[in-house]
Amino acid sequence: MGTSYEPMSLARLATHLASADTDQTRWKLVWEFLEEYRWEPADTMVDLLRDEPGLTGDPRWDALLAALAEHLLAQADLAPPAWVDVRVLRRAWFPAELAIHRADALAWAPAAFRKHGVYLSVHDLAAA
Repeated sequence: MGTSYEPMSLARLATHLASADTDQTRWKLVWEFLEEYRWEPADTMVDLLRDEPGLTGDPRWDALLAALAEHLLAQADLAPPAWVDVRVLRRAWFPAELAIHRADALAWAPAAFRKHGVYLSVHDLAAA
């Protein structure tokens, strides 16, 4: 018996993030989601973002999921779903540890990420 491939949805990513035990593992999961997403046909891409992801237990990662959904839907010229509006950090989150990478994120974070308080450079998203 073979299994068929199914790309990771944003909702499934949230489940994996909630059960991951380190931020390093969480980032690997985010990069895996982005890599799978890039290879999907346009109509499937939107389907991967359709369902509201559950909460991860960490507001930073919840805001990142909202920023991802909003950013990726904007690339498809689609409006974000209503659920993204409530996942905004009160205090900015700079995932990068080095000051130079934080400066890069401050300058190059996509609008959707800045809106949600997540400062991650567009270069980091493209490199994933």
